[in-house]
Amino acid sequence: MAKKSANGALKQRKINLALQGGGAHGAFTWGVLDKLLEDGRFEIEGISGTSAGAMNAVVLADGFHKAGADGAREKLHDFWHAIGRNWRFSPIQRTAWDVFMGNWSLDSSPGFRLFDVISRFSSPYDFNPLNINPLLDVLKEEVSFARVRDCTEIKIFLAATNVWNGKVRIFETQEMTPDVVMASACLPHLFQAVEIDGIPYWDGGYMGNPALFPFYSATQSEDILLVQINPVERAETPRSAREILSRLDEITFNASLLREFRAIEFVTRLIDEGKLDNGDPHAPGGRRRSPDAAFSVLEVQYRVGVSAAFARYRPGGGGRLAGDGIRQGRHRARYGAGRRDRLPARRTRHEGRAETASAAGAGKTA
Repeated sequence: MAKKSANGALKQRKINLALQGGGAHGAFTWGVLDKLLEDGRFEIEGISGTSAGAMNAVVLADGFHKAGADGAREKLHDFWHAIGRNWRFSPIQRTAWDVFMGNWSLDSSPGFRLFDVISRFSSPYDFNPLNINPLLDVLKEEVSFARVRDCTEIKIFLAATNVWNGKVRIFETQEMTPDVVMASACLPHLFQAVEIDGIPYWDGGYMGNPALFPFYSATQSEDILLVQINPVERAETPRSAREILSRLDEITFNASLLREFRAIEFVTRLIDEGKLDNGDPHAPGGRRRSPDAAFSVLEVQYRVGVSAAFARYRPGGGGRLAGDGIRQGRHRARYGAGRRDRLPARRTRHEGRAETASAAGAGKTA
């Protein structure tokens, strides 16, 4: 927990935030961020985000640079409700029966089923030749990117996937533009690749969801709070075509993060065995806030949009989860004896189970 300084004032604890992508599920992340900002005991040093996580990152930075934590909370609220209002005009909506039953899945939506079929047999270059993207319009209206670029209080790192070489590209604070955010959120079966400096990019979730390695050399905080909105585990075997595709998406969009976890574990083992000189690496700690139980009933297709009702419902779950973690004092990561002279295996707590996590990498492009 944050400690009091000598004069009795509350001393904030520095943390880094890693925000995973997951479409409309990013509203859950909004709830986590709102609770952290409201609590006041944490100083956010850096944010690494992908897709919806990238949007939350730039919105938070915009509001924070303008009016501190309260400004960030207000900006996040306005942004997600703007998306909800914009979604009212979409043909992809829940059926009346689903609304009555409280079912958030779009599985029965005629609009979604039609769009799903179209996207399997034609590309966005065919069914959307003008590259119309309402989300881009909301982003431009709600976010001042000049203010984001001027934000010195929080370092921003957004991941996108280079289509040509398949590597992750990390965009930093001074590079923030609407195109950078849309590149991080560009699902190739829905949107045309976003070109930046002549290079096409797809969703960053394929290669960094989110990327943790930027923190190691660019921030001083030893703590990373990971907000993970793609379930890692499912207790049931998917059987229908839609269930299989949904599970494949979840596995795909968690793969890069799990690879980073394994890499830290590997390097740690080499150091512990004396096979690698660790030098003086900067090794942040971590704590994960993961809503696996909350999202177990939400299939991947609901990531395509945010209704106004969903924008009200989802952040509540994120806020409750963050609040539970804060109250229990579980936001702190403990690595070994807290030593900075080794790269330790990371311990995270996830649904009551302790598990070893790992991550590694460095450089702007990996």
